Amino acid sequence: MRSEVNSLPKLFLDRLRKIIPSQKFDVIANTFAQTKPTTFRVNSLKASRQAVREKLEHQGFKLAPVSWFPDAFVLREGRLRELEKTESYQAGEIYVQNLSSMIPPLVLDPKPGESILDLTAAPGSKTTQMACFMQGRGKIVANESDRIRYSKLKANVELQAANNVELVLSYGESFGKKYPECFDRVLLDAPCSAEGRFNVNEPASYRYWNLDRVRQSAKLQKKLLSSALTALKPGGALVYSTCTFAPEENEAVVNEALEKFDGFLELVGAIHELPLLVVPNRMSGLPAWDGRKFHPSLTKAVRILPASEMEGFFVARLRKAPA
Repeated sequence: MRSEVNSLPKLFLDRLRKIIPSQKFDVIANTFAQTKPTTFRVNSLKASRQAVREKLEHQGFKLAPVSWFPDAFVLREGRLRELEKTESYQAGEIYVQNLSSMIPPLVLDPKPGESILDLTAAPGSKTTQMACFMQGRGKIVANESDRIRYSKLKANVELQAANNVELVLSYGESFGKKYPECFDRVLLDAPCSAEGRFNVNEPASYRYWNLDRVRQSAKLQKKLLSSALTALKPGGALVYSTCTFAPEENEAVVNEALEKFDGFLELVGAIHELPLLVVPNRMSGLPAWDGRKFHPSLTKAVRILPASEMEGFFVARLRKAPA
């Protein structure tokens, strides 16, 4: 393991050793000291992937396609600040987004004509990605509780021409009571301790991390997931995701939902249900943590391990029983 990685909180690294297979630990830990390349996806509501690729390559950028998501590219040559000056970026034909962040909408797999809820939507990366999948048909209710973040969400939705998105400024914890069993699919990309985004070169990314923050995040996540499940129609699908490693915020949150909605909820495969989505840097959800056993189905959840181009992520797909 690179020496600079030791600048991360010792307790975080100790916990990480218990989560990641020992033979992979050093490689994974070293990603926290690496600068990840810029990645983006094409906004198919405004342009085709081929047209955007040809335009950017003509301007001197070198792009690499992503095997498991044809609309996504890795910027191999060229810088982000140069990309931001292009017509493609300023016109909303592309959206700069980490590859891991693109996975939850792919797993949710929204269809044209459906009613979708994005419960904690800002800044809008996944909202606008789902709008592309739906080809502008149907409705996405994109909710955000923070007014400043809501403004960013609104700006991105407008720039991306996601015209089937309805914006709502509300507390996600109360959404289920207001809209019971209203949505075909729900995405809950929950606020979290953001361990997957730690970077040793950016102390602000981990300076405030501690176990209390993990526990407080988990407390909110449980309320949000309960609200999201209440808003989901019988027979509907929900994807729960975070950009953190902490089992308290991942498996434990989903496990509590399975207990609360016992008999009305099941955890189904995430990436396993989409055979075309082949992400090599992944592992199954944990069967237990800190002496506590989880529901056996939690091994169907997926942890995206950090890699040279990707951040750490957790994704679980849930299905509500039909009426």
